[in-house]
Formats: sequence, structure tokens, C-alpha cells
Amino acid sequence: MEKIKMVQYGCGKMSAYTMRYAIEKGVKVVGAFDINPAIIGKDIAEVIGSDKKFGVKIQDAKEFEQFLQNNDVDVAIITTTSVFAENYPAYEICAKNGVNAISTCEEAFFPQNSNPKLFKKLDKLCQETGCTICGSGYQDVFWGNLISVLAGATHKITKIRGKSSYNVEDYGISLAQVHGAGLTVEEFEKEVASADNISDEERKKIINAGQFAPSYMWNVNGWLCEKLGLHVTRQTQKCVPQIANKNIKSSTLGMTIPKGNCTGMSAVVTTETKEGIIIEAEAIGKVYDKNEFDCNDWTIEGEPNTRVVIERPSTVELTCATVINRIPEVMCAPAGFTTTDWMPENFYKAQPLHKYMEEVACEHGCDCDDCHGHC
Repeated sequence: MEKIKMVQYGCGKMSAYTMRYAIEKGVKVVGAFDINPAIIGKDIAEVIGSDKKFGVKIQDAKEFEQFLQNNDVDVAIITTTSVFAENYPAYEICAKNGVNAISTCEEAFFPQNSNPKLFKKLDKLCQETGCTICGSGYQDVFWGNLISVLAGATHKITKIRGKSSYNVEDYGISLAQVHGAGLTVEEFEKEVASADNISDEERKKIINAGQFAPSYMWNVNGWLCEKLGLHVTRQTQKCVPQIANKNIKSSTLGMTIPKGNCTGMSAVVTTETKEGIIIEAEAIGKVYDKNEFDCNDWTIEGEPNTRVVIERPSTVELTCATVINRIPEVMCAPAGFTTTDWMPENFYKAQPLHKYMEEVACEHGCDCDDCHGHC
């Protein structure tokens, strides 16, 4: 069995982990791409923080498509922005060239309920070229499969409540800006919160037009309903600013957020279902004060009630490890934009990843052609 050949698209903070984790799992990184001229031309060792040079230099993202056309690549790891439409050009390049891809983009986790137009277009293209693209990361395990597994131990569910917090400093400037970090309250209300002060019918039109801006839990709630076999009747979201009670320095934004300005936001998504089960999930993303930390808190209400709380999860590392461990499942999944609710639950890979290709392929029921000859 050959080593899996991977390219990294986006060489910021997350890629330092995804590339290192991939290499340590026996994956061969054959290319890396970014738009930042300050790192283009550097060996990926400088991003990873390794003294050992790998002989792979970061190239301009403009060269991504040509590289895929001229090289044998099994999978691309895309760690750029949180918005599906912004990532679409990279996804389309992968799809056109029949290259599997996994994105940390939060909207890509379940884009069919926020941007069905682009989702259907990309799904069709992937099926035509025989590759698979999906979104994965922290939400795949901690907002998705962890909750569905707990639900499997429950007799009756009336409500699922979730709350998760994360420091936007860990993910780069694009994510911090999307969360409204640094804005005044007035600017936040105008630029972020006002988008949700609309009717259900108006929201539906915006979604169908591909112009909706979902919070992270919007796509998570859709994923959970699909995984649990629930039928959505109504879904709403509300974004509330998180206010600094003192001046807070942000290295990512390159500024000190003044007291009274926004450090980020809390986004609450409420989903009603035909089965009577309500899912209320809140994501809090902001620039942390020195005493704040990540937390993941979910409760299933019913018979019995079950609550799971994970304090201080290493959200960045968990995101990147989840993505890398997903590689065999994605390479063996049916062609298309295949969300992870249709894949086996992610599991720990103790061996080099190419050694799991046959095992995962059997779970999918695919043949060796689907697995690019790796099984």
C-alpha cells in the first residue's frame, strides 16, 4: 500500500498542526499553498516549527490548480476561512481535478442548509469526477458524533441544549472579523446582528440565493437532525455581542479592543422538528481575557437527562487531529460533497493512515477504484 499524498491549502495557524499530524501519521505532504507573500517560498518546516527541512516549499495559491493537474495527489486539506462561498474556488479546483478534500470551514460541515445552490453545484461536479469533499474538524466530534452517540443511550428526547466557547485568537484574523471582534456595539448591530432581524420567508429566500451568513451552530443543528433522523420545521438564529469589560489586547487583530467594544459574539440557533424535539445550540466566539478558557457543554433532556461538560478542550489541536484522522474515510466515501453524518464515526488511527484504507473501504462498501488504488 502506497503512502497517501496530501497537499495543504492555507498555511496559517491551523496548518502547523495539520501538516505535522499528517506527516507523523505516515502521510506524504507533496505541496503547500497560500496567498501570503511573507511565507511563499519557505519550506513547510518553518510553518510546522521543525528543524528538519521537508523539501516542500509553500507556493502561491494561484499555482494550486496547475499543481493538481501535473501531480498525483490523493487529498487536499483546506484550512482557510469559515464561509463556504469564500472557500468555493478552492473546492471547485479540487473537484474539477478529481482530488478529495477536507475543509475546516465550519459552514462546510453541513452547507446544504445554508447555501444549497453552491452545495448542489459542487456535489454534482464531485460525482462527475469521482472525488469526495467534506467539512470536518472540532464540530465533527464535539458538536456532532459525541451528541449522536449520547442520544443513542437515551429512551426519549425532548430537547438538546449545547453551548461551546472558543478563543477567536487561535484561528486567525478572518474568523475574528466574522465574529465582530473589535467592533463597537453600534457597528456590531449594523454589520452582524441586523442580518437575522428578518422573517422566516425572507431568510429562506436569502438561503436559496446563496447569500445567507450562518453562525456555526446553524450547520451543526442541520447535521444533528440529519444524523438523528429528525425533520426540521423551523430554524432561527440570533447573534448577541460579547462586550469587553476592560481593554483587551488582540494579537490577531493587531489592536487593543477598548472597554465597551465587542470581543466577539454569541450565536444561538434554535431548531424545531416534526418529531417535537428542539435543538438549541450556542457558539460563543470571542477574544479571551486571560482568565477565560474553552468549554464544551451539552445536555440531552428527556428520559434520562444526560449532560457532558468538557473544560479546556484543546480546540485547535482537536480540530486538526480530527481532520487528519478523517482522511481514510473521505478517500473511501461515495463521490460527491459527502457530509460526515454519512461516514463512520471518527476513530483513533494508531498506524500510518494508508494502512486503514482497506478497513474503511469495507465499511463503505466501495471498491478499489473508489479508493484510488490504495486498498
